[in-house]
Amino acid sequence: MTDIRYHDLPDGRRIAFRLAEPSPDNARPTLVFLPGYMSDMAGGKATALFDHCAGTGRGCLLMDYSGCGQSSGDFADGTLGRWRDEVLALIDAHVAGPVLVVGSSMGGWLMLMVGMALGQRLAGLVGIASAPDFTDWDRSGEDKETLGRGETVFDPNPYGPEPTPMHPGFFADGQDNLLLGSPIPVTCPVRLLHGQADADVPWETSLRLADALESRDVVVTLVKGGDHRLSREEDIARLIAIVEDAA
Repeated sequence: MTDIRYHDLPDGRRIAFRLAEPSPDNARPTLVFLPGYMSDMAGGKATALFDHCAGTGRGCLLMDYSGCGQSSGDFADGTLGRWRDEVLALIDAHVAGPVLVVGSSMGGWLMLMVGMALGQRLAGLVGIASAPDFTDWDRSGEDKETLGRGETVFDPNPYGPEPTPMHPGFFADGQDNLLLGSPIPVTCPVRLLHGQADADVPWETSLRLADALESRDVVVTLVKGGDHRLSREEDIARLIAIVEDAA
């Protein structure tokens, strides 16, 4: 991770990113990877995709949202809208031409918001255990009341010793950006990958997303026995093949 660079935003935020420039003879859309909630660009899927792109001459952009990884800021200030704008700022500054957006878990919600904002530059979407609207379907009524009062809710963390926080700002912004209840105006090719043993995001969420998308070119791949992370060797190989097929 020694090739990390920083993009400075007007308000002082420093966004860490890695960029593989496309080779001169490679005209394929640049891949932009969006990690999940409290994740960063050092994860296995992000690194594998970056290495694959770099090895094949394809452009690839990885980044850490503000408050995550090596970017500046406080995670408690993070929202979908704030992170969407950071993604778009990096794309505008560092990527030329069409873009293939790949989103993991929460990144699968963010990829839809980014994709809608990209317009004609959007060449395709690939969602991995996509979790749009999880502030709604993954929260109890009691949690929603707590968050609505401006209090943070802490959840058990299966991946580490510290509980996972959901802050009221993120919750409110998520509720303002719910997508599954109406048609999603995305018409590019979309590929959705989901493990059927996912204990965090029900695999049926990808089917709901497929139904909501206006695109006529949507393929859902369900992996029997696959967990939420889908980071096994065979999962990574499948993901790379799906990315190559998408755009």
